[in-house]
Amino acid sequence: MPPIDKLKKLRTVITENLRVQQSGAKAIPYIDVTNALDDAQARQNHVIFGRRGCGKTLLLQNAAFEDDNRKTIYLNCEDFKNHSFPNVLIEFLDAVFAEMERHLTGWFGRKKRSRDLIKGIRNSLAKLRRADDERTEKIVEKASGGALNKVKAGFSNEMSQQISGTIGRKEASFEATGSEKQGTKFSLSGEFSRERAQAIERAYERSDSKIRNLNILLPHLKGQLRDFFAASSNIKALFIQIDDFYHLQRDQQPFIMDYIHRLCKDLPLYFKVATLRHASVLYAERAGQPIGAQERHDYQPINVDFTFQDFKKTEKQVADIFHEFAKLAQITAGDFDQLFKGDGFRRLILAGGGVPRDCLSLFLEALQPVMSGSSKIGKDDVRLLSFSNFERKIEDLKRDSKTEEQGVLLKGIYVIRQFCLVSKTSVFFVPDRLLQELEPARGLIFRLLDYRIIHSVGTAFTHKSHSGSYQGFMIDIGCYAHLRKLEGKMNEIDLTHKEAKEQMRSVPILSSDLLVKLWDSAPSEVTKEALISEVE
Repeated sequence: MPPIDKLKKLRTVITENLRVQQSGAKAIPYIDVTNALDDAQARQNHVIFGRRGCGKTLLLQNAAFEDDNRKTIYLNCEDFKNHSFPNVLIEFLDAVFAEMERHLTGWFGRKKRSRDLIKGIRNSLAKLRRADDERTEKIVEKASGGALNKVKAGFSNEMSQQISGTIGRKEASFEATGSEKQGTKFSLSGEFSRERAQAIERAYERSDSKIRNLNILLPHLKGQLRDFFAASSNIKALFIQIDDFYHLQRDQQPFIMDYIHRLCKDLPLYFKVATLRHASVLYAERAGQPIGAQERHDYQPINVDFTFQDFKKTEKQVADIFHEFAKLAQITAGDFDQLFKGDGFRRLILAGGGVPRDCLSLFLEALQPVMSGSSKIGKDDVRLLSFSNFERKIEDLKRDSKTEEQGVLLKGIYVIRQFCLVSKTSVFFVPDRLLQELEPARGLIFRLLDYRIIHSVGTAFTHKSHSGSYQGFMIDIGCYAHLRKLEGKMNEIDLTHKEAKEQMRSVPILSSDLLVKLWDSAPSEVTKEALISEVE
């Protein structure tokens, strides 16, 4: 067992690094098992996908090395989350050029030509920012019959009636392909094609004049940037790191992504965007024209998620991260492992959903009794702490999601939790056909995946008793582990067992019939008490 002074140092090191910040403590090295770091440092456009706490910012920070030929600019989109469109794009661009101006001497030398170019670019942006937005919604309002005034990013209050009629009619045959054919009139976070397209169109029409001027300005900006790089004998590439892109409003995201992509094209500029996959709209269509950046064509994806599809791999990755922190506290890997007993560490990984930040946060809570002289960290210790971690995830959801969509997300948590409690299972299947053909259900499932309420355990499963293909999910332990009534009664599949995949082929299926039934019976407004109560 490490001495108390080293444990205190370990606590400090982890606490300072729980949330990686540009001006924070010196970050630990990025634990790279998939060549993500090499990719993020390459002269190529990339989008880094991963749930909150999986190390996207840490990867950017480790990738931001600088040499004589390459430099990096870092921007966090949380700074722009409440800004109106298209001013948010103008301010975003100005922030990039302001950072270039700040490093002008060190990067580009004392050249009057460089200073004049930057000044001219920023003056053009400032003039455009001051221009009044031109709101022209007539085309959209005419096309939609005024219905768009009531479009929201979440499900409507009539969700239960709509989903009941829609899913109930389609359960047997699944003939429809998408929410438009099914006649649905609800969406989740702009993820569904019709409402998303309408919201994007409305966002464009509201600011058509300023966007048009921005587009006119683009060739001028690129021309000045070419002159800027030509004036420098050193800088051959500039990486623009764009963190937490999902904080920007979703109907604005494709326009911002589109402009960034066009700005970088044919210049030694490369974007490195970090975001949540299912909370981001990086590509869309407007009037038959593509907007944004398309995966594999305009950028290469880097997936840094830690999932339970390969639990042993995730366990090793998280263990390596803990050992790196232990090294900073002058604790050996072996001594760190001695802090746990039995399945304590494995349960910590499960309770944290495999997400490093959640696992680290749980560990800090579990470590306090050990430092006070109690025994090592065991399975039950983690179980008792898992609920507080679940509460933090709910708070993350409320903070990151739009106000109008929080109700449906909380109701979705309630529905899936009730299903698992009644079925006495932590792992469940969802039919692939439901996810492929019912956009609201797919949006709900994947948004809860982003917020670490459920965790992926595999895809392309077959079931022993039912035909078709399924995706497997595990509900977060914090949803139920605090309920004493369920002790010993929850079927928890050991994900490290060699027969785990086979055992999953018998788990309950969250079919559309059950989804409808549970949604109809759920409270119209889900409170915190409803999310922690015993099964009814």
